[in-house]
Amino acid sequence: MTESPKSLVERRSIDVVPDAERHGRAFSQFTLWLGANLQITAVVTGALAVVFGGDVVWSVVGLALGNVVGGAVMALHSAQGPKLGLPQMIQSRAQFGVRGAVVPLLLVILMYVGFFASGSVLAGQATAELTHTGDTTGIVLFAAVTAVTAAVGYRVIHVLGRIASVVCALAFVYLGIRLLDRVDLSALLADARFDLPVFLLAVSLSASWQLAFGPYVADYSRYLPRTTSARATFWWTLSGSALGSQWSMTFGVLVAASAGGVFLDDQVAYVVELGGTGLVASLLYFVIALGKLTINVLNTYGGFMSMVTSIGGFRTQKEISPRGRAAYIGLIMVVGTTVALLGKDSFLTSFKDFLLFLLTFFTPWSAINLVDYYLISKERYDIPALFDPHGRYGAWRWDALTVYGVGLLAQLPFLVTHFYTGPLVDPLGGADVSWIVGLVVPALLYWLLARRAPATGGLAQDGMGG
Repeated sequence: MTESPKSLVERRSIDVVPDAERHGRAFSQFTLWLGANLQITAVVTGALAVVFGGDVVWSVVGLALGNVVGGAVMALHSAQGPKLGLPQMIQSRAQFGVRGAVVPLLLVILMYVGFFASGSVLAGQATAELTHTGDTTGIVLFAAVTAVTAAVGYRVIHVLGRIASVVCALAFVYLGIRLLDRVDLSALLADARFDLPVFLLAVSLSASWQLAFGPYVADYSRYLPRTTSARATFWWTLSGSALGSQWSMTFGVLVAASAGGVFLDDQVAYVVELGGTGLVASLLYFVIALGKLTINVLNTYGGFMSMVTSIGGFRTQKEISPRGRAAYIGLIMVVGTTVALLGKDSFLTSFKDFLLFLLTFFTPWSAINLVDYYLISKERYDIPALFDPHGRYGAWRWDALTVYGVGLLAQLPFLVTHFYTGPLVDPLGGADVSWIVGLVVPALLYWLLARRAPATGGLAQDGMGG
């Protein structure tokens, strides 16, 4: 199945993008991830650092540290795209086996459907205001636009990112000026008080935010020409994602420090009221919907890729018809919209906490994938074997799955959520450092085991192709 270099509608899914269809520049990663992060949920994430007891200065510093560290891990995944020409999660077959990769994949699908739902609630409120309808209609309309955009695919997603990066940046400049008119910035900056557990919480909030992009970030760099510099892809991805999220989160910190519960009670209404009334209010509702559309399309597209990868591992499927593509995306839309409608009044607060808990499952995956790709396989995979359960990577890689399981368990003593707190949290003053443990422990274990495995089997793969 071929695709014209000028075609708007994408035809490829988990199959390799041939050189003839590669296009674009690494700078496209900057605009996409800047636009995806200049949005209201990132603002709320930044506000939580203050809500949980942080001051303005150390909350901003902690969030910046987490965005850089987590963003660097995420950007290392992005750099894999141009080299391999494959979506992100298909690469997991090299570590976990062609069918074993379904273990992290199922959790990825669950998380991104959940993010679709939670994002649709906020965006649905903005859409309802724009269309003068109710929240339910707004959520459904927003979900439909998301699904159509994701179905068209890669090119329109990057166009959307470029538009959102400009429109949302201008809106945030305007909102920032309006906010600074309301707050006594010098007083907020003077009230700096370092508290290690609260500081580490801010780091964890932003690091987790960045790590959530890991399972699909290469989906949006895989069409770049094979000659694209890995360094350029890394830095443009990191700078766009870290700058966009830090900008939004810093705004959230200042909002929470000055408005507190007024903002958290109704985030959309507060932001719009901050900007003004009439035409300005309508424009801000549009900006909120646009920002959420950008990230929700990424979640839908990534969820679609993960579903195809999961099912394809058992059917040795490489390509998918436009009708099949629409069916997968439609399923994500229906499930995500149903969850959004059921939880739009009260459920989503606890559901978001559950989604953050799911991030626990992706730090070990990220560690294993990066160690294997950069240190063990040296950026080379036997691509045909990724689609053959009887090939060199096998159907199930129990050694890697065991390391993954150990990585999960290692995080539990350090984890902090509303429904579970690990036994080592109190000795650390209440700080959540589980994501650090989830990166370090499986990375070290996988590297040690891979170094001992024979070059033709086990964990060590010195694959060809890419």
